[in-house]
Amino acid sequence: MRRLVLAVQFLTRLPLPAVRADADDFAAAMRWFPVAGLAVGAAVALPWWALQARDPWLAAIAALLAWVAITGALHLDGLGDVADGAGAAHGGRERLSAVMADPHLGSFAVVAIVLQLLAKLVLLHALPGAQPGAQAAALTAVPVLARVAPIAWTLFLPPLHHGLASRFRSGVAPLHLALWSAVAVAAALVLALPLLVLFLAVPAWGWWLRSRIGGISGDGHGAGIEIVETVLLGALVLAG
Repeated sequence: MRRLVLAVQFLTRLPLPAVRADADDFAAAMRWFPVAGLAVGAAVALPWWALQARDPWLAAIAALLAWVAITGALHLDGLGDVADGAGAAHGGRERLSAVMADPHLGSFAVVAIVLQLLAKLVLLHALPGAQPGAQAAALTAVPVLARVAPIAWTLFLPPLHHGLASRFRSGVAPLHLALWSAVAVAAALVLALPLLVLFLAVPAWGWWLRSRIGGISGDGHGAGIEIVETVLLGALVLAG
């Protein structure tokens, strides 16, 4: 249970009691990332469902605000760092690492974060509202499935440096990925088949990280979660 609590504490801003845990517990918390995603998904889907009939734009804005609030913009920060790092990649690996570690936002980061927020807002507005209950259930699944992805990236990508991402490596195994992948397939079959695009988006982001950045880091995980969420939202919209 403490590993689940750690996962929720790490990925959300929900007020939970402190738990005593060691490094092994923290690493194994990644196994519970998709469950933490369920809290995010519920926080996003509830205002979208409640306000959809009143005004789709109001529903979209409320859902986006809830998305940012419950995550504390954690993954958006990673997206910004990766965008800045990729923009400086021509300067070599040392330059890339220095830029990604810089706490200040560069122009690439600002553009990437603004575009990401706009993309989510527009897609939330464009979600078909004819069956709001079914769409809300599929929307709830989006953050859940996106948080299966870090398990895959941890297993198959080299760590960019010794840091947050490398600490999770000892906590997950192929069995965990297989189990959560099965859950993802079941969710797509029950809720919305377009969610299966997860299995294209996850390796695509892993390939981009490996070829452009060199490996996985905490920022790579955060940016990837944001991008996979947007891809899943886009699939729901296009299929509707």
